[in-house]
Amino acid sequence: MRFPHRFATIVLTLGLSAGFVGCGFHMRGTELKALPEQYQSIALDLPEDAQDLKKPLQSYLSTLGAQIDQPQAKTKLHITEYDLRRRQLRGKLTEVQVYMTATFQVENMQGDPLTAPRAVMTQRNYQYDTATVNTDRQEEQFFIKVMQQDIAQQIIRQLHTNRLPAPNLDQAPE
Repeated sequence: MRFPHRFATIVLTLGLSAGFVGCGFHMRGTELKALPEQYQSIALDLPEDAQDLKKPLQSYLSTLGAQIDQPQAKTKLHITEYDLRRRQLRGKLTEVQVYMTATFQVENMQGDPLTAPRAVMTQRNYQYDTATVNTDRQEEQFFIKVMQQDIAQQIIRQLHTNRLPAPNLDQAPE
């Protein structure tokens, strides 16, 4: 009777393992040099209104083993556009929609683009009753921090996968 019980356990374990692999589940590695080599030494070039992205970008890049803002940096992550918008819808409940977009490209240290510009975005919605809640701004500030983390993660994921499109150099300026 013991053999069928063990056999069933082995078959169940193998079946579950095959199911995880089949559905695309993979455990993340702990390799420190997970960024492509050209991004291992990178400088950050952010406009004044996007300075709040600097800390999460530095954190994620350093976690992946990158040297950030060193004099010997070979490439530059340039945030070309950064936009934060807020839309408020009033009714019985007040709904607030917050949108954040960032456009970035990787450049060499002379400012020549190595990748085409790429836009990432995120949004958050929340509701509150103005008769009972007076903490609208605190909640919004929390969501803005979360959205900045999300934008930084999206940018780092795109650098990590190294699937950024090459710049279109065929277009001559008119």
